[in-house]
Amino acid sequence: MLDRVLGMFSQDIAIDLGTANTLVHMRGKGVVLDEPSVVAITKGNNRKVVAVGHEAKEMLGKTPGNIEAIRPMREGVIADFAVTEAMLKYFIRKANRRNHLIRSRLVISIPAGITDVETKAVREAAMSAGVREVLLIEQPMAAAVGAGLPVLDARGSMIIDIGGGTTDIAVISLGGLVTYRTLKVAGDKLDEAIIQYVRRRHNILIGERTAESVKVKIGNVHVRCNTGHMELKGRDLISGVPKSIRITAADVREALGDTIQLMVEALRSVLERTPPELSADLAERGVVLVGGGAHLAGLDLVLREEAGIPVIVAEDPLLAVVNGVGMVLEDLERYRGLLF
Repeated sequence: MLDRVLGMFSQDIAIDLGTANTLVHMRGKGVVLDEPSVVAITKGNNRKVVAVGHEAKEMLGKTPGNIEAIRPMREGVIADFAVTEAMLKYFIRKANRRNHLIRSRLVISIPAGITDVETKAVREAAMSAGVREVLLIEQPMAAAVGAGLPVLDARGSMIIDIGGGTTDIAVISLGGLVTYRTLKVAGDKLDEAIIQYVRRRHNILIGERTAESVKVKIGNVHVRCNTGHMELKGRDLISGVPKSIRITAADVREALGDTIQLMVEALRSVLERTPPELSADLAERGVVLVGGGAHLAGLDLVLREEAGIPVIVAEDPLLAVVNGVGMVLEDLERYRGLLF
């Protein structure tokens, strides 16, 4: 009875708590917030939050000595509990200003296969942020729901979710993950690969934001993709002064090659462990690619050639997980079996 009364005055919330971005869906309103998972805090024993989200991301690599901008989520899990709690609290209150004093129900996505300790950390951070109930759903399952796959049917569906910190690859049937693999290689590792390539080839040090810009603008992983070139600015490691260089699509393709190969090998391992009957479904229906990494030019072509099955990029890959969590929130009775 108390739960029903509270539900009349609160707004239930669904969250895609990502390493790179956090998205919030409110019941009946859709996606109401999309901000970077970045928090700026003061250094020292008494850390205080200075900025969260977009404002904090602008500070990455530019903060004075007494402030640091950090990403409290690393490789899909909580790296800094206190900062993640503050970030969640900020996002929940920003999304639910009208009823911020009334505790909401929260459905939140987590990577498949994370440990009990990591799961407990997510749940406790959410509860500390002021919600009355926390329900969890695995990210590949949420992504499959958001991409429109028939997750409750006896047919096999396959999803590849390439986020900021993790890549989730899963085969789904009858509302469960039949086989899956979570790879701690995703958008952040692609950025890191570009940073190391530029450093190795040109003796230039660039930051995370510059590497991400390269990935977004001219990132590609297939020879059929000609995404042009761009000018980079960084610090010369020999002279120590700022320097500009030109980087081409071929350079980026070479930089990302080893990281993409790890994703290919993970995909093959999941396919090898898939039951024959479901393999037949996948050969017919293919794999759906979601997440920010789905936008990487030529990735679908590489995976198709290496796996030998169709690979389709979802209609709105960046929003697949939050849309899926939102759909579950809107119809809890139907999708209750997907939650824990």
